[in-house]
Amino acid sequence: MTVWAVANQKGGVGKTTTAVTLGGWLAARSEPTLLVDLDPHGSMSAYFGLDPDTLDASVYDLFQARARDRQCDSARVVRATPFDNLYLLPASTALATLDRQLGSREGMGLVVAQALEQLAGRFRHALVDCPPMLGVLMVNALAACDRLLIPVQTEFLALKGLERMVHTLHMIQKARHMDLHYTIVPTLFDRRTRASIDTLRTLRERYGARVWQDVIPVDTQFREASRAGTPLSLSQPRSRGARAYAALLEALVDAPRAPARAVAAP
Repeated sequence: MTVWAVANQKGGVGKTTTAVTLGGWLAARSEPTLLVDLDPHGSMSAYFGLDPDTLDASVYDLFQARARDRQCDSARVVRATPFDNLYLLPASTALATLDRQLGSREGMGLVVAQALEQLAGRFRHALVDCPPMLGVLMVNALAACDRLLIPVQTEFLALKGLERMVHTLHMIQKARHMDLHYTIVPTLFDRRTRASIDTLRTLRERYGARVWQDVIPVDTQFREASRAGTPLSLSQPRSRGARAYAALLEALVDAPRAPARAVAAP
């Protein structure tokens, strides 16, 4: 299973859109794909019509089972979406309590990695949507993924958010001896504005090869796809936004794979 996590410590940069649209493209290629919602806000879960306040089973159950030293059947939490080859591990708003309740417990950093290991025979890919803050959920996503995708809105305030995110990555790498492979994805690019053009230039100057060579453009079809609960890659595959994510997918598929992840308790 290939695992990509999508994270940024700034909201509104296109994290959920990135995960859902890439997932749609993978599903369209008949490759079984699992979307994992680790954000207590549950944006990805709500995208597919689920209510994070009322779910019977969610990612939260995996953490509760680990805290009680019980084995949780990850497959029991997986939900089908209305689309072939596309499945979801939904979020519960109770995830917001994890850092306070369980964050200091031993073994909490690898719950998601271990769950995905259980599901590896069923899915070829997993895309993890992260919350916009550092905590046990983001640590889980980073421990589980082969590559981290960092969507960055092409406007100057987003550069500060990226600086914080990269600083967080360096801290985690040092503390947990993890080699994190990441790709910065410029999003919401509007070639008509000086702000987008200048921000993209600054991204490339500061981060070089870490920045994907193309951009995700502003496209109102993303909003319509979200309202309809359908990945844009499935509803409007020829739209400019969907085609941009198709190009990103090809770049990710061609990127070198990270070494196999350890899933033993830390």
